[in-house]
Amino acid sequence: MSHDIVISGVGVWNPDYTITNEELVDSYNAYADAFNQTNKAEIERGEIEAKPYSSADFIEKASGIKQRFIYQKEGVLDINRMRPVIAERAEHELSNQAEIAIAAAKKALAAANKSPADIDAVIVSCAYTQRAYPAVAIEVQNELGIEGFGFDMLVACSAATFGLHRAYEMVAAKTARCVLVINPELVSPQINYTDRDSHFIFGDVATATVVEQAKTAKSDHQYNILGTKALTRFSNNIRSNFSYMSRANDVDPYGADKLFHQAGRKVFKEVCPLAAAHIQSHLSEYNLTPEHVKRWYLHQANINMNTLISKKLLGRDATPEEAPIVLDQYANTASAGSIIAFALNHEDLVEGDVGIICSFGAGYSIGSLVIKKR
Repeated sequence: MSHDIVISGVGVWNPDYTITNEELVDSYNAYADAFNQTNKAEIERGEIEAKPYSSADFIEKASGIKQRFIYQKEGVLDINRMRPVIAERAEHELSNQAEIAIAAAKKALAAANKSPADIDAVIVSCAYTQRAYPAVAIEVQNELGIEGFGFDMLVACSAATFGLHRAYEMVAAKTARCVLVINPELVSPQINYTDRDSHFIFGDVATATVVEQAKTAKSDHQYNILGTKALTRFSNNIRSNFSYMSRANDVDPYGADKLFHQAGRKVFKEVCPLAAAHIQSHLSEYNLTPEHVKRWYLHQANINMNTLISKKLLGRDATPEEAPIVLDQYANTASAGSIIAFALNHEDLVEGDVGIICSFGAGYSIGSLVIKKR
């Protein structure tokens, strides 16, 4: 059954703007300096902590990131604002997230040689949706003129793989012939640009993938989905508490604890072995070993995590061709990272080559798909 279901198209949309590490650090350090000067007396009395300074070298060494794409650059580098300026749209206008989702969807449909009439279901799966309802997926479905149904999913950094799992299952169950999975990761509004340890992590992007029955696929590049595997294990080490509940809690809805925050060292220590064991187990279900894998499309959160995971599996460092890195240019794009890696590094594979798409992140959540080039 698994050989009857394929990934037939993938697309990536980038914003027009980028921010380099140097730009980000210049802004952050100016903010830190102003904060420390303004609060000098409180800092000297030990009532508050001084803001530490950063450097572009620190960011690259800690993460592998050199730059990031951003939906709206204005406001982010302004030390009196430290967040993007994004004008609110009227309810009759296309939402920001639907806009970027559609841009990626059109690229994936073109790669799959599909039209909206071929799609039965739309899944928008990402770290954040900009509203609770109506679903962004339904808005996208309407704008593209797709019949059928759509729904949103939130699984943090595993949203893309978990969305692909649902698409695979729907096609396998014959509740849909062809599913469009979109990951519009508009995360910049949820970044705390005043926090040295996290202000550099994320970038904005949108990806989309088409999953369908093999018998209907007509694209140039097709990949059998041999199977999927998912794991969740609760952890508070990566968290965002932004919520409609803040209104009833009588707290600041934009406080530091409501934005993205993590215990990075704990995440690294706990997720790396968990992800490696998950991948090893998934491959073994198809009598495969890591040596059989031609291409590793790993989650793009931190280059050191990917290096350690691939080394645990292969017993050596993976080459850039084996485990492509895209976070140097895109940064951590929440769930979209492994899809970007796949989209930019798959056309050279030949029939029979095996790849694995794997995400790991908040939850903790891990999702994987074992694929084979047709």
